[in-house]
Amino acid sequence: MIIIYRFLINLLIIFSPLIIIYRIIIKKEDKKRFIEKFAFSSRQRKIGNLYWFHGASVGELKSIIPLLIKFERDKTINQVLVTSNTLSSSKILKNYNLKKVVHQFFPIDSNFIIKKFINYWKPNKVFLIDSEIWPNLIFFLSKKKIPLILLNARITNKTFIRWHFLKKFSEQIFTKFNLCLPANLESKTYLKELKVKNLKYIGNLKFIKNIRENINDNKKFSEYLKTKKVWCASSTHENEELICGLAHKNLKKKYKNLLTVIIPRHINRVSIIKNNLEKSGLRVQIHKKENKIQDGIDIYLVSSYGETALFYNKIKNIFMGGSLVKHGGQNPLEAIRYGCRIINGPFISNFKEIYDYLKKERISYQANSLTKLIKILDKFLSNSLKTNTVQNKIRIIGNEILEQTCNEIKKT
Repeated sequence: MIIIYRFLINLLIIFSPLIIIYRIIIKKEDKKRFIEKFAFSSRQRKIGNLYWFHGASVGELKSIIPLLIKFERDKTINQVLVTSNTLSSSKILKNYNLKKVVHQFFPIDSNFIIKKFINYWKPNKVFLIDSEIWPNLIFFLSKKKIPLILLNARITNKTFIRWHFLKKFSEQIFTKFNLCLPANLESKTYLKELKVKNLKYIGNLKFIKNIRENINDNKKFSEYLKTKKVWCASSTHENEELICGLAHKNLKKKYKNLLTVIIPRHINRVSIIKNNLEKSGLRVQIHKKENKIQDGIDIYLVSSYGETALFYNKIKNIFMGGSLVKHGGQNPLEAIRYGCRIINGPFISNFKEIYDYLKKERISYQANSLTKLIKILDKFLSNSLKTNTVQNKIRIIGNEILEQTCNEIKKT
């Protein structure tokens, strides 16, 4: 199986120039930094102990920020390398003053590129986040005897079936991890079946509050919200924005001063979302820092990454996207840490344990239809409920997870 995998990766490299040109055109690739994906590093390795973290995108990188802050203070660690796959995730670290941390794009998982990358950076420990399983990288790290940790590991039923089908190949991969810390109990069960040797369940890293979250307190925005009934649809996916637009239209009959804030999961869709909402008769303004919101605006559309904290800090009624379409949901914990109430759709398989907990605490409500979404929003907008107790519980859980995770990392 590894021979087939390597053949396919090398085939991808042949066509990679065309793929990269296309991605640059659609603004999903950095035209100056794409060469990092071929292990042409743009930053220098410092002398001393280096930890390497890899996460696919924005969510994975945000989940490890508290760990990076911890390692920033650790004098035994001289440098932290963070890699990711997407353009949006590469911008996240700029929001934090992390002097030890350098970002590079993740190298293509081919034998010779991975070898070049590892030989340049010489990591002392490597952390793969969530479900980032790259066979060539894993085999090479094992050969070099570099400790490898699967952090906040997440294996869904669908993923497990796929790996189980390739049983021999999957065992060759998963037995090479020195430590695996699953994000939930379901993943723990599947990882045990996949023959992970050192498996310890601590909890989901996304419970941990980021103490260095930069909140740009926009005074104009804060003053404007005092005159409004407001709710926010966060991490929305295709078609969900139109559903939110319909909910806004219906609710505005009762709440004349209603404002709906939409934060799309992928900001490259902003212009399409704006056009679609305007075609449905809604007035839309795109968010820009320090800009005044115009009178009569229905939808305030956020077009930049890393600003959810600003909106969660001000708006307490949140619909979490990726849940009205078959995506599996988005993580609601950041919003909860800011004292928000959550509405989610029925498709939440990626974060089922978290939503079950929030439902039990009565701060997460499920809307299976537009009618139900409107009904719950109406209830939220007509009264103020406090979620301070749950906020405190999650803060305590998060602190425990952070301490235990750091202890396990040091032992590996």
